[in-house]
Amino acid sequence: MNDRILMKHGAGGRAMRLLIEEMFVSGAPDGLPEGSVGLSAMDDGAAIPIGDGRFLVVTTDSHVISPIFFPGGDIGRLAVSGTVNDLAMMGATEPLALTCAVILEEGFSREELERVQASIRATCKEAHAPIVTGDTKVMGRGEIDGLVISTTGVGITTHVVRDAGLRAGDRILVTGTIGDHGLAVMSARHNLGIDGELRSDVAPINGLISHVLARHPGALTALKDPTRGGVASALSEMAGKANVGVVLEQAALPISEPVRGAAELLGIDPLVVANEGKAVMGVRAEDAEAVLAALREHPLGRNAAIIGTAVTDRPGKLVLDTGFGRRLVAEPEGEPLPRIC
Repeated sequence: MNDRILMKHGAGGRAMRLLIEEMFVSGAPDGLPEGSVGLSAMDDGAAIPIGDGRFLVVTTDSHVISPIFFPGGDIGRLAVSGTVNDLAMMGATEPLALTCAVILEEGFSREELERVQASIRATCKEAHAPIVTGDTKVMGRGEIDGLVISTTGVGITTHVVRDAGLRAGDRILVTGTIGDHGLAVMSARHNLGIDGELRSDVAPINGLISHVLARHPGALTALKDPTRGGVASALSEMAGKANVGVVLEQAALPISEPVRGAAELLGIDPLVVANEGKAVMGVRAEDAEAVLAALREHPLGRNAAIIGTAVTDRPGKLVLDTGFGRRLVAEPEGEPLPRIC
């Protein structure tokens, strides 16, 4: 066992999950009311029953990224979207409120801070998610890298959706193209000059999830946003919790041509690359086509696709059907692109 924390421990995937389980979850007191979803569930948030069939959903996140501004977004849009989306993954698609704490490095540009704040305001308006309180700190030069944003979100739902609810036979859907965020950030960070427009997908998708839940209540069995570690990490975790296997169809994976080209050039599998405006969902087989149609009605779901099936074989494993054979997709140890969200 390594006695030092490494970048992989904060980059999604198996290493980060094991660190959280060993250091923060193991032995932690719960003390929540019966029927709650707490820390030990390691879901996208906590859900606490508050009476009348309602649940208070709470989630928190911290955001670091380099560069702070990237094609398609910036750290401010990322912070709001990430927290709103985590609420939505638990079924709370109408946020009650957000908190926002900002830690600045001495010497940080006031002009850039104004740009970030404008982006935060615009994304909050888009998501109908007001910021009601926050905090600001300044640290010395070199003590942090520019800017860190930490956000917490609260919402209410009458139907909690878990990431552990997959059942054999469920179809696996993704709400749009995969790998956009991670490869756009990597290209901007390293000035790769890759042909084609690489843009992050960062966006609040609570409206998209609300659209589907309203039309097809009960059709969704599991929800997760494939951020750090990508679709491979999200589905590996979902499969492990539900004790099912997942078979993906390679030909069905929605990947944009710029992402496909960049991934092939760099030797990176889009399945392990972060997304910041997508969801992976388990859907009852009989409802899959109707849910797909509903997703495609929404602007943020027009590239949605049915990409696989939950099966009884190989519980906890992710298998890719290439059309010529099948291979296991290993859960990434960590996101191959550090400081991505």
